[in-house]
Amino acid sequence: MKPRIIVCGLGRTGYKVFRLLRQQGAFVVGIHHKPIPGETAGDVIIGDLHTAATLKAAGIEESHTLVIASSDDARNLAIMMQARILNPHIRIINRFYNNSLAERLDHTLPDHLSMSVVGLAAPVFTFAALGNKAIGQIKLFQQTWPIQEEYIDEYHPWLGRKLGDLWEERSRMLIYYLPVEGDLDLVAAVLSGQELKVGDRLIVGIQPRVRPIRKSWVRKFIKVLTSLQQFQKHAQSVVAMAMVLFAIILMATLTYVSASLNISFIDALYFAVGMITGAGGNDKIVENAPSSIKLFTVVMMLVGAAVIGIWYAMLTDFILGNRFKQFWDAARIPQRHHYIVCGLSGIGVRIVQELHTSGHEVVVIETDSNNRFVNTTRGLGIPVIQGDASFRAILQASNIDNAVAVLAVTSNDAINLEIALKAKGLSPSIPVIVHYADPDFAGMAQQVFDFEAVLSPAELAAPAFAAAALGGRILGNGITADSLWVAFATMITPAHPFCGQLVKDAAMSADFVPLYVEASCQTFHGWDLLETQLSPGDILYLTMPANRLYELWRDGRSQVMVS
Repeated sequence: MKPRIIVCGLGRTGYKVFRLLRQQGAFVVGIHHKPIPGETAGDVIIGDLHTAATLKAAGIEESHTLVIASSDDARNLAIMMQARILNPHIRIINRFYNNSLAERLDHTLPDHLSMSVVGLAAPVFTFAALGNKAIGQIKLFQQTWPIQEEYIDEYHPWLGRKLGDLWEERSRMLIYYLPVEGDLDLVAAVLSGQELKVGDRLIVGIQPRVRPIRKSWVRKFIKVLTSLQQFQKHAQSVVAMAMVLFAIILMATLTYVSASLNISFIDALYFAVGMITGAGGNDKIVENAPSSIKLFTVVMMLVGAAVIGIWYAMLTDFILGNRFKQFWDAARIPQRHHYIVCGLSGIGVRIVQELHTSGHEVVVIETDSNNRFVNTTRGLGIPVIQGDASFRAILQASNIDNAVAVLAVTSNDAINLEIALKAKGLSPSIPVIVHYADPDFAGMAQQVFDFEAVLSPAELAAPAFAAAALGGRILGNGITADSLWVAFATMITPAHPFCGQLVKDAAMSADFVPLYVEASCQTFHGWDLLETQLSPGDILYLTMPANRLYELWRDGRSQVMVS
């Protein structure tokens, strides 16, 4: 019997997960707070998501897995607690934005897996900006690899090549194979010398490369010159008022020296500075001076007090206000080969972190100076331009002409499209990656505007939620020709069904694709992987169709395989 799965919260992400599970043949029931237009099937329960009556109506007490897909962390927490009271043994896949809370729940509660839409989607946005046409991600060798689909057409460079020729290369890992004819699995195709034909689909993982951050002395010198220009732009008023103050002091000094008061230039300068700034000076200098000099001193005191007060106020505002931050950010904007991220939304800050970790230079444009991620971003040494990215001047200030790519990832779809169109207008050849929340319209926007990528986080994250619901802690997932596959790791135990078998024999009999094996402090891959005999303690990394995962639950050994 197939396990019963409940999807609670059929918003953009939840409904996509619900449809994917139903498409894969799972026994799934949905819960939503209101009717869904166009949904006529009887497997959707309408009611409050966190109430016991609604969960019982969905069959919570007999269900194996609950997917909580609401976008509200507090609501998801309430649903989780209510579900655990009704069914203490139910397996829960919980959507959380708060990473620290999610990790704590995973460590505290058994059979609880937290997942983040932002965390799943951000790497794909990053890969798209880097030029990879990624459809997802997979964690291999302690790295996050972009995965992409290769559709073999008559112009594809791999047409006619044997799959065995592609099998050995470590920097490009074959993950899943769907032939245009028949149902030959990848391992059997590799061993039989199968050649790629027109219409074949191949899922491939590409090893990421971390770019070292190197700055030459020439670039540093250019950066210093640029900083001086930016300083002049942002601190022009402060410098101008300082020049006025200096001119007043110099004029007073020269007046006292030329008045035949028998004082040196240094003494006159000391008195002038003390008199104008209010710090005090040698008042005996003007005690016996003519009335005109005394009147001049009175005027200088009044004028100096006004000028010094205005200058102090401007200097304080520059240093403690936003002007100094704006200057500092503007001075650090790279001249070329950088990525422009427009919008510090939840997914925006994750993209910034991903690019920064990979060694790439980033510039952020954000309208809200009080955005909670601004200080986090500046803490990474990344410049933040405060302004509207849909304005031509703001994009030009980010050096868009020499940038590698622009990512429009604000929380407003219309603004993202406006930013993307404005960026293309300023630099027609620059790649633009657009965030579009509605998964049903993201594809339409891609076709209409022909941007490099229009991505929906719900569309990207839903397969991972669906795969996790079907079994285990997933390392990666993808969809090809409506077939959902998942990647996970399984530890070989004496009771494991694969124990004692050669990897190639187990793969062909169970219809999975082996990725690599960790055994005895070494890693087996390529042809050596296929000839490896699985022993207790080995960890096998593999991919397999998601609709076969439920079969692993039929005996006690299955939990070992998918956890």
